[in-house]
Formats: sequence, structure tokens, C-alpha cells
Amino acid sequence: MRILFALAALPLLTTFAPYVLYKDPVLPRHPAVRFLPVPLDESDPARRRLGGLIFLEGWAIESNDPRFGGISAIRVDGDEVLAISDAGSLIRVTLPASGSAQITIRTLSEGPGLASSKFDRDVEAMTVHGGHAWLAFEGRNAIWRYNRDDWSSDAGFEPPAMQNWPGNDGGEAMLRQADGSFLIFSEGKRRPDGSTEALLFEGDPAVAGTSAVTLGYRAPEGYRITDVARLPDGRILYLNRRASIPEGFSARLTVGRGGDFEAGEILAGREIARFDAPITVDNLEAMSIGQEDGRTVVWLASDDNFSALQRTLLLKFTLAE
Repeated sequence: MRILFALAALPLLTTFAPYVLYKDPVLPRHPAVRFLPVPLDESDPARRRLGGLIFLEGWAIESNDPRFGGISAIRVDGDEVLAISDAGSLIRVTLPASGSAQITIRTLSEGPGLASSKFDRDVEAMTVHGGHAWLAFEGRNAIWRYNRDDWSSDAGFEPPAMQNWPGNDGGEAMLRQADGSFLIFSEGKRRPDGSTEALLFEGDPAVAGTSAVTLGYRAPEGYRITDVARLPDGRILYLNRRASIPEGFSARLTVGRGGDFEAGEILAGREIARFDAPITVDNLEAMSIGQEDGRTVVWLASDDNFSALQRTLLLKFTLAE
């Protein structure tokens, strides 16, 4: 049955968001959120190991607020999840361990174009450093920088090097490295060698004039990158997603080196985990890295495309290697 759901959802991978979200949605008087526990392996609920990951806990998340869903980027801090939707909403959810789970949703008030335009406010990637967050707007191929305290913007730019990226294959994953450089990955802009295009900015891509060089990224065969994150030791985790018939959704998590990269270099990772049914999986698009009790924690979340046929999953693992 889940495969049938996935098949029905395949056309929605164009990051669809319903028109109702942009025309006075009916909002509940009391927004609520539910966390429904899910196992790692639906055929073996006691299973905990998945390649180089150890499963800690996971949930399917539901809300009565129609703006909830479409999650393409997350940041987990303590017991709070900050999620950005591909409809331009800032979603804050407290985890069940904090007591009664709560949710708040607000529209991103500043950004390229119009807040009422799906094309203008399709956020697909986020990276955070200090008091700032950078968001990648896929349709506009723009990067904007925000103050995390009030989400006002103090910089925004459409880098010329990104302007030939197709509207629905634009900036899908973004990472700030320790030296202040930024890696930004196109979801589907192909290079002659078969890799997809990535850019290495020497500094802040939200500031006009920041120079960039072109790289390539080679995802696992048949997959596309959906997010990227830096591990505490400097290595890079790549989240890669596939939607196919008849398998439905699957994902591959790979790890590669961090540090300095040269123009033209092709980035790639070594596979450490694969998400195939009966493993719990959906349209995995978002990742966050943290540390708890000396362990590296990997959070993964799925984009339900605002479809009743898909789920918003939040999965928590510790890195075992």
C-alpha cells in the first residue's frame, strides 16, 4: 500500500504546494501537533542498526494547521525543531520529550519577490552559523541571509553563477564550511561528465561580488542530492533521494571529505546507509547534525509535498562509525 502511495506522489516532486496556502488559508484557533512513533523497520520493529547509523527514535508528525508540511530544511537545537517549508513558512515544533509538543508557524516576511508566490519563496536549503541563517530559494536561484532572533534579512543576492540553473533543479543543498566558504548544490543541473553542478563560494553568497568556482557532485546512481551537512570532524554528509516506479521513495546517505576543494573537482561520498522499504522512508529532503552526550546525532526529515498520500517523518540516529 505504501508503494502505491509513493507512486501517486511522484508527480508532486516538483515541490508542489497547494494554492490554498497562498490565498487566505483557514487557520485553526488552537494549532496542534501530534508525534506518532514509527519503527526503523516496519517488518522488524526491534531493529536498530542501519549501516553506519543506529536508530534512536522516529515519528510521523501531523498538525491541524494547513501550512504544516513541505519541509525541505531543518535545524534541531535541544528540544526544538526549526523547519523551513517549500512554501516559505517558518515552522517551530517542540519534541515530545519536552512535555506537551507545541507548534508555531509564521510566514517568512522578507525574501525574493512576493510572499504569496510559490515560485519566489520555494526554500529548499538552510545553513546556520552563529546568529545568522542562510536560505536558498530554488525558483529564484537566490541566497538570503537572516538574523535568527527576528528573521529579518540583512543581505540577499541572486549569484550570477546560479542563474542558469533550471527553476526546479536549483539550489537544493547548502553548507557553510569552517573557513567561511559555502558549498551550494544544484539538484539537477547536469555537467558533461554526468555529475550535477555545485558551486564553491569563497565567502558569503548572499553578498554581491562573492566569487565562486564550479565543482561537480556525483550522487549514487539514480539519486539526486537533497541536503548536505558537516560533521564535527569536518567530513560532509550527503543525503540523496530517489523516486521510482515501482519502488517508490528511497534514499542513500553518503559521507565524503571536507576541507579545500579545487575548481572542477567532483565531490562524492561513500555510502553509509540505505533507506529502502521495509525501512521507514518517504521523500527525505532535510538533515541536521547535532551532538548529545558525546555522540554525533543525525536527524532526517521528509517533505510530504502537502499530500495526504505522504508523511512528514522525523528520524533520529546516532552515527556509529
